Amino acid sequence: MNLDNTPLRGTGVEPTSSATAAPARRALLRAALTGAAALGAGLALDASPASAVTAAPHHRPSTPAQALRELEAGNLRWRTFRERHPNESPAVRQTLTSGQHPFAVILSCVDSRVPPELVFDQGLGDLLTVRSAGEVLDEAVLGSVAYGVLELAIPLVLVLGHQSCGAVRAAVEAEESGQRLPAHIQYLADEISPAIDHTKEGDARVDASVDANVRLVRSRLAAEPDLAAKVASGQLAVVGARYELTTQRVHRID
Repeated sequence: MNLDNTPLRGTGVEPTSSATAAPARRALLRAALTGAAALGAGLALDASPASAVTAAPHHRPSTPAQALRELEAGNLRWRTFRERHPNESPAVRQTLTSGQHPFAVILSCVDSRVPPELVFDQGLGDLLTVRSAGEVLDEAVLGSVAYGVLELAIPLVLVLGHQSCGAVRAAVEAEESGQRLPAHIQYLADEISPAIDHTKEGDARVDASVDANVRLVRSRLAAEPDLAAKVASGQLAVVGARYELTTQRVHRID
């Protein structure tokens, strides 16, 4: 996966600690979201005390460049059938009862053929995955991405489109036919519609619109004020990419 063709600003800057910068309400939110998992720790056989396993996974990338390299290496393992299926051991599972330290937010489609943890060969606690058909943004999606960046200090947001996206095809075909789609599916088409590439025809239009949609979603995320501030300081990168079903390769979309 060629994800390093565009220089990243400030990749040596460590993310600001949310423990010192976030207000009290954010601390309470973090406690609520991580504490619920910790309550179940006593149900595990041979479980170690939570106080003994509070350290974050030692390999966690802490800059945008490091996170991109980790995803690139994982995708290479995936597409060459050398998966490691990392961070699934009993010890890791127990460690994660006391908190999470994912290194990337992956905003991807709901398509069952493109599960981010498999595509990037990552394990428990590595990725914060947010999925919606066609990577469509709404308040729930935006809030989920923002939580990862602002509360968990994640240094990378990757918008992941994919070959043969059904949501994009539905939007293209609905526009061409003028017919309304069922129920809430029309909402998805309306959101994807601005990305439709009218310079192409047929399958080529759908394929080009997949890329255009990734660019549109990436630009919208990067323009969000709180995320934009992180990007400007070098603590965050918002990157677009695409997964090819035929080769299992992920490549950068600029």
